[in-house]
Formats: sequence, C-alpha cells, structure tokens
Amino acid sequence: MNSLSSSHPHLWSLGGLLVGHDSPLFMIKKDTVIHTWIILALLLALILIVRLMLTRKKGIVYFLALSYVQFFKNLCEQSIGSFFLGHVAFIISLFTFILLCNTIAIIPSMEEPTTDINTTLALGLVAFIYTQITAIYMHGIASYIKEYFSPFFIMFPLHLIGKIASVASLSFRLFGNILGGALISNIWLTNIKGSLLFELIGLLSGFNLALLLFFGLFEGFLQAFVFTMLSLTYLSIAIRGEEST
Repeated sequence: MNSLSSSHPHLWSLGGLLVGHDSPLFMIKKDTVIHTWIILALLLALILIVRLMLTRKKGIVYFLALSYVQFFKNLCEQSIGSFFLGHVAFIISLFTFILLCNTIAIIPSMEEPTTDINTTLALGLVAFIYTQITAIYMHGIASYIKEYFSPFFIMFPLHLIGKIASVASLSFRLFGNILGGALISNIWLTNIKGSLLFELIGLLSGFNLALLLFFGLFEGFLQAFVFTMLSLTYLSIAIRGEEST
C-alpha cells in the first residue's frame, strides 16, 4: 500500500499497483462504494414496492409510476422518432440512478457518489458505450467505422477527439456541479452552525433547509436531467444522424 492510501484509510489506491502513480482517477473511495451499494439497495426496494402497487392498478403510486414512465417514453419518441423499449428503459434507469446519487445527501451521514470523479466517468462511459453499440446495431460496423474517416481520412483524429470529449463533457459537468453544491453546503453549515448569529436568528434554520432543498433536491434533479438529456441527444444522433438535432 502506498503512502497516500496509508494516510487516508478511506481510500483504496490502484494507481500504485497499475501505473505506479497516484491519481484521483485511480483512487477508490470506500464511502463511494458503500453509498453506491446503499443506493442500489434503495433502488431495488423502490422497484419492488412500485411493482407491487402496479398490480393493484390504482392509487397515487400507480398514477405517479405511469406518469413517470410516460414522460420519458414521450421524450424518447420525440428525440429518436420512434418507440423502442430498450432505449426508454435505459434512459429511465440512467436518470433514476443519477437522481438518487445526486440527492442521497439529504439523508444524514450519506454522501453523493457523484462527488467522486470515478462515478461520473463511469456513468459517462456507460452512456457512451450504449450509444456506440446502438450506432453499430443500427448502421452496421462498416458504416460506423467509415464515419470516423468522413469526409476525409485525415479527419479521423478530430472525430476520435470528439467522441472522447463527449464522455469528458458529460462526466465533468455532472461531477463539477454536484461537488460544487456539496462544498458550498458543507462550508455554510460548518461556519454558521453554533455561531452567535445562528442562535439569535431562528430564520437561519429555515435558510439551512432551503439550502438543503436547493442543492440536495433541485440541483440534484436538474443535473440528473441535464445528463440524461445530453445522453439522449447523443443517442438520437447515433440513430438518426446529425439532422436529428
């Protein structure tokens, strides 16, 4: 174990083992792994509850679940031009997982996995790989490879950089916004809580709640939706071509 991971027991370092160098891209945070599995457990529980409620075909849960699915179904149909269950399921799954990752901090002692660059890069790669597989399936491997060299052979590096940039854009946008919100919330609560101002002005508790709702819920929802919409846009381009934008 290297010196960095020794001084930070909540980190597992793969950098020293793989490339002999420590980097955030090669550091596995134990908290991120634990909280991600907790989110997956919550997601599984939510799926089971909703599935049970859907069998009754009535009630607020039934209505909300249908509205939720219908919203993304319409969104996919408008972007792609046709209905395909696999695409709708992927987009819904992507949004739901990211939303839970972004908003889990409203539960005490929990931390957003999306404040870890490795999580957002993994999500970006998942969206990228799904899009590329779809493009190959729709147009064939020959047409897919030819796209990298059109209209001229020398354009290959630019097309390759563009693909890599799409992953970086998705990943770093989500990472930066969620991490920024988490840092602002932590700094505010650390500096204000227990101060004379906090004791004298009871309204600050309301401000803390507003801060939590904004960065914990609104910002989390917004960034999950932006990530999902950008992924859907890339998927639409892969299926329909540049004219779909």
